[in-house]
Amino acid sequence: MSELHEQGCAVVTGASRGIGAACARALAAEGWPVVSSFREDAHGAKAVVADIEATGGRAVAVCADVASAPDTAALIAAARDRFGPPLVLVNNAGMRADKIALEMSDEAWATVHETNLWGPFRLCRAVLPKMVRARFGRVVNISSVAALHHAPGQANYSASKAGLVGLTKAVAAEVARRGVTVNAVAPGYVRTELTADVSDDVLKHVPLGRWGRPEEIAACVRFLASEEASFVTGATLVADGGYTA
Repeated sequence: MSELHEQGCAVVTGASRGIGAACARALAAEGWPVVSSFREDAHGAKAVVADIEATGGRAVAVCADVASAPDTAALIAAARDRFGPPLVLVNNAGMRADKIALEMSDEAWATVHETNLWGPFRLCRAVLPKMVRARFGRVVNISSVAALHHAPGQANYSASKAGLVGLTKAVAAEVARRGVTVNAVAPGYVRTELTADVSDDVLKHVPLGRWGRPEEIAACVRFLASEEASFVTGATLVADGGYTA
């Protein structure tokens, strides 16, 4: 894939910390120039870029709110200008606004969907034409076990992540014959800032009995973005320590 690395790049959203940062580092280790997008944590994003550059890789941090259509367009334009068209896209940026459904506001529902589902859709739509023309592309959507298992208090989050699985399957079927694969990874309980308010009590439901690490999710993404995964598309790879087993 070395020639492809010279022709395009990898874009990872929400890459200033946690799973996104681990994915950016993992893809850079595979030789991809990486565009690390962030919404607020510029310091974290720049630290990720510095880590990649320190190991001989190429990376740039770009501020973009994936819930904003103009921002997503600007993100892809910045990636093309710096490294060429995105040939790998990791839709990782996500958010929560938990509340039981009967008390959930329209705003809480809409805001979560704008980030978790609309953002990935817009980004897929933006990058797929170039991938199709190149006859190579890898899209990896970061879903959640909340899409597959009950998650009380997270109707908005669960619905958005389930929608992401549906989007993955539909788009995968549309572009498969052009050498483009579209897959999802559904992490379980991974210790990141997004789960900082979640008690260790949840581990009693995890057969492995521990929190996942961002690097373990990034390893799944790394595989799905590789040539070795060229026969895998429309799939959801669950990495949850046995939680949904």
